[in-house]
Amino acid sequence: MTWASIDLNADLGEGFGRWRLTDDEQLLSVVTSANVACGFHAGDAATMRRVCALAAERGVRIGAQVSYRDLAGFGRRSMDVPAEELAAEVAYQIGALEVFARAAGTRVSYVKPHGALYNRVVRDEQQAEAVVEGVLLTGERLPLLGLPGSTLHTVAEKAGLPVVTEAFADRAYAADGTLVPRGREGAVLTDADAVVERSVSLARFGVVTSHCGRPVGVRARSLCLHGDTEGAVALARRVRAQLEESGVRVEAFV
Repeated sequence: MTWASIDLNADLGEGFGRWRLTDDEQLLSVVTSANVACGFHAGDAATMRRVCALAAERGVRIGAQVSYRDLAGFGRRSMDVPAEELAAEVAYQIGALEVFARAAGTRVSYVKPHGALYNRVVRDEQQAEAVVEGVLLTGERLPLLGLPGSTLHTVAEKAGLPVVTEAFADRAYAADGTLVPRGREGAVLTDADAVVERSVSLARFGVVTSHCGRPVGVRARSLCLHGDTEGAVALARRVRAQLEESGVRVEAFV
């Protein structure tokens, strides 16, 4: 199954203090949804406020990108966090971002785990339940963005939360539809032409070629374009332009 339209999301606000990693302003002119770092893997209060204001000005949906508390490791190190603590920390991050979203005249529209937490909840039921509990603690039934068929989505649906399937234009896939770990060679695609071609294939046909050369079905309503890679803005523009030229509407999922 494929959609006549697709959402483009990017991880934004991934700086801290004077250090900035992503070109938030330029990427917000391309994407339709912004996964905003909430201070645990990157981001700080001033950055969150700025990105929310910019997103609101451009009509871009704001999502809370929640993470393990891991600034030093950019949220990419697996951590064993007790479920009760993780649920509270997820709610805390969403709540912090919601303050700035409302100040900008909008709201947090969805939640996306980041890095190690994103990959962990693909299979770990306890951690997935903690993330879902954290969302429920906010009192809002926010959609959860994640891999198709993930444990997170199964748990979320049981709890009555909407789910949104996501694909990655610049990440290698294993034959089972999961992402190849970043530590492995070829896990991140750097060839711009290949990323653009893959984006169109995912949007139009729901198919991607796995790391081992086999076709894998990936039913995605949203496509992630990483903002922390070299040439991210130019690549994002190319992807959007090619999608639209291929007859795919680019629009937010909420």
